[in-house]
Amino acid sequence: MLALVCGLLVACASDPPRNLKNSCAIFDEKDDWYEYARDSYEKWGVPVHVQLAIIYQESRFRHDARPPREKLLWVIPWFRASSAYGYGQVKDSTWDWYRKSTGNRWADRDDFEDVVDFIGWYCNLSHRKLGISKWDAYNQYLAYHEGHGGWKRKTYRKKAWLQKVARKVEARARAYHAQLKRCEGRLKKRWSLWPF
Repeated sequence: MLALVCGLLVACASDPPRNLKNSCAIFDEKDDWYEYARDSYEKWGVPVHVQLAIIYQESRFRHDARPPREKLLWVIPWFRASSAYGYGQVKDSTWDWYRKSTGNRWADRDDFEDVVDFIGWYCNLSHRKLGISKWDAYNQYLAYHEGHGGWKRKTYRKKAWLQKVARKVEARARAYHAQLKRCEGRLKKRWSLWPF
């Protein structure tokens, strides 16, 4: 019985927030997420609303998101298109690079705290290597999706669908930012009350 209760608690804790379109509602429901996103912002300088917009696009806040499986003979589930996994849909090789570069050896792609740190780290690299503003959700997302080399080569110019997606990320980041302006004072106050 205890195992069942524990299993249900873990499942509920990792469920996506109910209202994905409102950053204040996300942080009200997942009360430690604001602290994690704010820590990432203070460490890497990538705004909370940009972090959230990327996660929304990549996984809709599902901790165990994966690309769909390819079909063999149109019906048999086969291999996945890539190793992308978790909140940020990060590939194995990129995650290994992050863990090695930051020393965060035990980081998991299905842990919100680790993923917002990863996004901060990656977008900070995009800023340093490519000159992309940390507040530029459009270009940060393109570099996130295409990689630094792909962004430099402008591979996204041949992908109209990706440019549309990046515009959606930009619009979502703007909406999240406007919402956060209304609740961030309250969230910061709640966060500062933690005794540790």
